[in-house]
Amino acid sequence: MRDVLDDKRFEQIPQLTSSRNLDVDTKFDITPDDFNGTKRAVLIGINYVGQNGELAGCQNDALNMMEYLKDVHDFKDENIQLLLDDGTNTNPTKRNILKAYAKIAEESDAGDVVYLHYAGHGGHKSDKSGDEKDGRDETLIPVDFQKWGVGEILDDDIYQKLVLKLKKGVFATSVMDCCHSGTVLDLPYKFVGDGKQEGGMNANEGFNFGSVKKGGCIIS
Repeated sequence: MRDVLDDKRFEQIPQLTSSRNLDVDTKFDITPDDFNGTKRAVLIGINYVGQNGELAGCQNDALNMMEYLKDVHDFKDENIQLLLDDGTNTNPTKRNILKAYAKIAEESDAGDVVYLHYAGHGGHKSDKSGDEKDGRDETLIPVDFQKWGVGEILDDDIYQKLVLKLKKGVFATSVMDCCHSGTVLDLPYKFVGDGKQEGGMNANEGFNFGSVKKGGCIIS
């Protein structure tokens, strides 16, 4: 991935984060070998139609991922929440995004598979809770972020609504295709694909591991 980004002259650095210390050289699949439950997904694509900073391909990214999950991994339509700012599907507002994350966490039980995909803008804001070493909270930018009283979705919000709510035995994968997305789920282990980090994942200093050891396995 790093080579592809370099070839296209992108400066973004891909990052892998996880609630467990993974061997980064081990084969990965959305559906683990011991899967025996239901497969669920939340797919979000925001083009910000008519707004400054309008994007072109995020809706298509979510739609393409939906077809891939159905064709290759046998996800069912009734278990996929699709949020697009296309005037037809559920609008990816702040409320609807957090509601979708809370719903999938509530419905998923041990043995289930969860896939989360976000394509849109990401950002960062000054950390007001004191839990970020760099002093910044990572954010997702919902379609209605400019409305009074709405704003961005903080990584703290996602952590509370999604990460802490996933039950033990749930296997979750999250792809955040946006800027400043590397640690947006606030997970305890991280691998930075900049060509400099050697070995496996590093533990984030000062992380409260007690909170996630009780929940599902999340890879982002």
